[in-house]
Amino acid sequence: MTSRHITLTLSSPEATCHFARRIGALLQSGDVLLLSGQIGAGKTHFARCLIQSLLVVPEDVPSPTFTLVQTYDTTAGELWHADLYRLTGPDESVELGLTEAFESAICLVEWPDRLQDLAPRDALNLTFAAAPEDDSRLATLDWQTPRWDALRAEQIA
Repeated sequence: MTSRHITLTLSSPEATCHFARRIGALLQSGDVLLLSGQIGAGKTHFARCLIQSLLVVPEDVPSPTFTLVQTYDTTAGELWHADLYRLTGPDESVELGLTEAFESAICLVEWPDRLQDLAPRDALNLTFAAAPEDDSRLATLDWQTPRWDALRAEQIA
């Protein structure tokens, strides 16, 4: 499969939320977003905005750093938000039920490198990095499956 990618500059936290809402509107059960980047790069902010955009009734969206997984009932179906930072190997993600969730829920996975070979090949990879200007972020989207070909920088930015 041919890999495709887009890099966007998100000029502010509000721009990151706008981007998250645009991606969220495209999601359906079985979609997996793998969120990479250093601590403070914007992964959790993006995930929080995306989740809040899909909730029928607004609620607090905490980081799953200590709980590992938070689940939500959304307008697009069940959504799992996982933070794998504290995992020591891919077997622990199986114990969490994450690999089963990949098949039926929308999954947002922070620190997907912990999945190793268990990362779904049809996932959308989003890598966040600090940009030179204050509060700006670079978001690079990579994918291999045609599922994500509808993504165009002008449509999601």
